[in-house]
Amino acid sequence: MSTFQHRRRHAFYSFSSGRLLLLLLVISFLVACAASQPNNITNVCSIFEDRRGWYSAAKSAEDRWGIPIAVNMAFIYQESSFIARAKPDRTRVLWVIPGSRPSSAYGYAQALDGTWDDYRVASRNRGASRSDFDDSIDFVAWYNGNSRRISNISAFDARNLYFAYHEGNGGYQRGTHRSKPWLLDAADRVQTNSERFAIQLNSCRRNLEKNWFQRLLS
Repeated sequence: MSTFQHRRRHAFYSFSSGRLLLLLLVISFLVACAASQPNNITNVCSIFEDRRGWYSAAKSAEDRWGIPIAVNMAFIYQESSFIARAKPDRTRVLWVIPGSRPSSAYGYAQALDGTWDDYRVASRNRGASRSDFDDSIDFVAWYNGNSRRISNISAFDARNLYFAYHEGNGGYQRGTHRSKPWLLDAADRVQTNSERFAIQLNSCRRNLEKNWFQRLLS
């Protein structure tokens, strides 16, 4: 091989490696942005402005399972504060040493391993990930849709839907939530946030429904 050919091949591999590295950096950046927490998690309009794709996913889940966007978003706000890889805090041994986690809850929706497996089968979404917002919002809507059907809870009754979400529909029907003051408080917060998100969404939903070209003209 001539010196010229050698240099040419070396330059080609260097260029290809550089492009691959740049591509990997771009992908890593996009994944990090997608997994990061939105800037203002108390305002659903701000959340959807930060994450335009999230609104489409939330709307699809609402249409598919019949549970309002505001309710499902209030659940995720309560469960993970929109942190993609959220996990329950570890228990403490002697108040200092980190112990095991109290459950297998993980991701935006804090779904348990077994319940998530049930969802993947029922929704035919075998590749669903708990750290993916689209899958998580669909999971929450699916679970709440089941609670509406099984326990006859209104789709707008975020408080009782949350009891069923936390205790399971069997536990909800037995009233196990009534002996847990912290859960009663949490469910009240979910109801309040759901109502606030609904009011906020009414003010921005028309704009969120616009495509990129319509937003460009407005």
